Amino acid sequence: MSLLKILIFPDPRLRTVAEPVGVVDESIKKLSEDMLETMYEGSGIGLAATQVNIHKRVFVLDISPDKTEPRVFVDPEIVEILNPEKKSYSEGCLSIPGFYEEVKRPSKVKVSFTDLNGQRQMDEIEDLMAVVVQHEIDHLNGKLMVDFISSVKREMIRKKLLKSKV
Repeated sequence: MSLLKILIFPDPRLRTVAEPVGVVDESIKKLSEDMLETMYEGSGIGLAATQVNIHKRVFVLDISPDKTEPRVFVDPEIVEILNPEKKSYSEGCLSIPGFYEEVKRPSKVKVSFTDLNGQRQMDEIEDLMAVVVQHEIDHLNGKLMVDFISSVKREMIRKKLLKSKV
C-alpha cells in the first residue's frame, strides 16, 4: 500500500466528473487499499478517488471509532432519498483542511454500488454514514462542500488555502 497525494481546494482537478469503473479489477482493489491508507493517515472518514487525482467513480469510508470497518463503493449512485427531511451536519474534508461547515443533507438514502467482488449491492444508509456517502458522491460529480456555503465564505476559504500553500 502507498499514500496518495490529496488535491487541495481550489485545485481545478477537484471539479472533474469521475468516469464509471465498470469492471472491478486488481487496479481498483489496489486503488481502494491506497485510498484507505491515505484516508486513515489524514484522519478522515471518507475519501473519493477524485481527491487523489484519479477520476474513477470510487470512494472509501470508515466511520467506526476504531477504524476497523472500511467500506469501498464502486460506481455508487443514490437511487432514493428515504427521508427527505434534511439534517445539518458539520462537515470537514481532506481537500479543504482545517475548515468545517454546516451542510444540510437528507439523513437517510438508498445507495446502489458495486463491491470489490464485482457484485452490485443496494444499501439503506442513514445518519453520519449517509452524510459521508453523499459528500463523497458529490466529489465524484465535481462538487465540493464549499458549494453549499455562501460565495463570500467560499472565497475566504479559497484565499486562506492558497496563502497556506506558498
